[in-house]
Amino acid sequence: MTDVLEFNEIAQEIKGAMNGGRLKLSKQGVAFKNSKTGKVDQIHAEDMQKTNWLKVARGYELKLYTNSGSIFKYDGFKDSDQERVSNFIKNHFDLELEHQEMSLKGWNWGTASFRGSELQFAVDKKAAFHLPLGNVSHSTTAKNEVILEFHQNDDAEVSLMEMRFYVPPTEADTNPVEAFHEKILAKADIIQATGDALCSIEQIPCLTPRGRYDIKMFQSFLQLHGKTFDYKIPYTTVLRLFLLPHKDNRQMYFILSLDPPIVQGQTRYHFLILSFNKEETLTLEINITEEELEEKYAGKLQKEMTGASFEIVSRLMKALTGRKITIPGSFSTNGGAKTISCSHKSNSGFLYPLERGFMYVHKPPIHIRFDEISCVNFSRGTGSTTRYFDFEIEVRNGTVYVFSSIDKNEYGPLFDYVSGKKLRVKNRGMKTKKEGINYDELMDSDDEGDHDAYLEQMKREGKERDEDDEDYVMNDDSDESDEDFDPDVGEASDVELEYDSNASESSDSDEDYTAGSDKSEMEEGELKRKKHKESKKAKKRAKTVSEKPRRRRKKNKKDEDPNKPKRPPSAYMLWLNENREEIKSKVPEGAGVADVAKKAGEVWNNMETAEKEKWQEKASEAKRDWQKAMTEYNKRKEEEGGGDEEEEEEEEGTPKKKKAKKEKKEKKTSPSPKKSMAGSGANYKSKEYIESSESSSDEDKKKKKKSEASKKVKSEKKKSKKESEKEESEKEESEKEESEKEESAKEESEKEESEKEESEKEESEKEESAKEESEKEESEKEASEAENEASGSEAGSD
Repeated sequence: MTDVLEFNEIAQEIKGAMNGGRLKLSKQGVAFKNSKTGKVDQIHAEDMQKTNWLKVARGYELKLYTNSGSIFKYDGFKDSDQERVSNFIKNHFDLELEHQEMSLKGWNWGTASFRGSELQFAVDKKAAFHLPLGNVSHSTTAKNEVILEFHQNDDAEVSLMEMRFYVPPTEADTNPVEAFHEKILAKADIIQATGDALCSIEQIPCLTPRGRYDIKMFQSFLQLHGKTFDYKIPYTTVLRLFLLPHKDNRQMYFILSLDPPIVQGQTRYHFLILSFNKEETLTLEINITEEELEEKYAGKLQKEMTGASFEIVSRLMKALTGRKITIPGSFSTNGGAKTISCSHKSNSGFLYPLERGFMYVHKPPIHIRFDEISCVNFSRGTGSTTRYFDFEIEVRNGTVYVFSSIDKNEYGPLFDYVSGKKLRVKNRGMKTKKEGINYDELMDSDDEGDHDAYLEQMKREGKERDEDDEDYVMNDDSDESDEDFDPDVGEASDVELEYDSNASESSDSDEDYTAGSDKSEMEEGELKRKKHKESKKAKKRAKTVSEKPRRRRKKNKKDEDPNKPKRPPSAYMLWLNENREEIKSKVPEGAGVADVAKKAGEVWNNMETAEKEKWQEKASEAKRDWQKAMTEYNKRKEEEGGGDEEEEEEEEGTPKKKKAKKEKKEKKTSPSPKKSMAGSGANYKSKEYIESSESSSDEDKKKKKKSEASKKVKSEKKKSKKESEKEESEKEESEKEESEKEESAKEESEKEESEKEESEKEESEKEESAKEESEKEESEKEASEAENEASGSEAGSD
């Protein structure tokens, strides 16, 4: 025999809507948790009066009657569950589970009876339907009819609006219609402002619904009276109460969570948010006798109450609704506030991490319980700035609430809070079932070293910056020096970069730094580092910063001989390889490469001289072996016809400038009987990426020769290219001149032809004019002859 029975897929009927949840039967009684609102209804074993089992549309229903007249109905049971439930109720509650048969005739006439807060309509002594009178919002009479109107539930797919009962007249003295109507009014959930209010407060500012309202508190409901709208809120619809401080610590929010919500047109207000000034005080006198106060509220209220206005209102609502008040828990920001400034969609507000959920105020107000949350996620904020981040909450139904524009300083407290509450963070791999807290237990939500993707990303970026700094100190390919890392010098380095203003002073020495180098060298290194930082800042101010990640420079190892002996590690590196794990254990967990290297340098600097000499002897012995191997290697190379030329180039082929630098370096370095091999491991790579240059002077010379040869080839190519371009240009010019000459000759011939044509034309014109003149003279001559003949004939006639 089990002490507990649990059913997960059970629905409770509330005002026409079936709300899913979990039902738990135990020795203490029955508990049902609404999966939507998180509200828990508890019925104690001693309060149960009767239980029924009946067939309904969606399976079977368990109906519980209490001594106070309340009725609770739970649907979704299977036929096979009847025996288990019946045995459990009989053994633990000492009640019989009665099987109630329903009338299936479909008649609309029968007998109506009242039992508790329920009206039962029976046909042939079998129940046809049951009507919860708590769903009735209004009731009127008309002749022989009683009309019932019902509350509307937004969650119900189909709502019952109105029902009419015809009551036939009888010969009795009492009116059956009025008697029926009075019984309904006695149990119906009808809000009637009868009698005086317990107290009233004027002009309270509300955020939702927005405006200023006069508040009147009655024994069963709360009334809001505004300029435009009035609202009546039954205390039974209040799910939770919140008292939350504003971030400025000058205001307080008092919030009522409502189900069903108050309705204005098409707008639903699930939360009533009142705003109070902390310094505002209030004096109220409760309009009720001392006896009634003691009897109904058990000393929770006094006849006269004085204090801060938010305290007075919260105490009144707590006593009238019987609900606990939720306040912020242990969470605190870096500034000591209990809330986080953020934005939801396009509206700014405040996010309150509570003991068993999150509350966002105010537009729109959002309450998210822990038992609803599937996972949370920290993500980088939108835009190019990294000053803010987003906090995402994904609930079990798939909805994601994104709270953006949270200052990055609040990441630590918020992440610690989420980890402390054992909420599953996305991509962290936490097994909630084993390690986390099950917030889906049957308790009211009012009772109040894993992988982190965002944190790892921030650490990774910091590590890349540290490695870039190390590249500057230890691994610059443009450097001409082959000097080694010396932990005794700290972070100072004499290595010059190609963009240093005094790059000509960089060292070409192939010798190692001594463990106790001069202070002048340290100061010089510090000055160079400062100059580099200043030049870097100037470049950042002058240039546009690219958002692409910086690439680490890679060494060119194509020309290296694999058979060439590798340079041995320095005394410092030999010591570090032996004691690496011990040093790692001394730094905090999650520390970066720079922290480990810094700690190793401190330990090496504080080491006793005798201990250092032991490692230096090992390093010098390894170097002697390496020098012997190099001598044999060079001899072998010479015999093969292509010696290494390392020694010759150092003595003979070194440019004058480099020799001068070398002499200057030797003058600076103080003589010491023993040379430290610290940092001489140029070819060694540790796990912390402590790198040093692998190239030696012979490789530098080879590279220089190759670069000079390549430059020479390039210059010859450029020269030949210029000559060919010159020849082509000369050829083009000659062709151009020839074409110009041809064009000019052609123009001259054309000109001569035109002049010839003009002269011929002029001659022809002259010939024509001479001909015309001759013809004219002939005609004149003929005319004169004719006149002479005429005159001669006249004279003859006379």
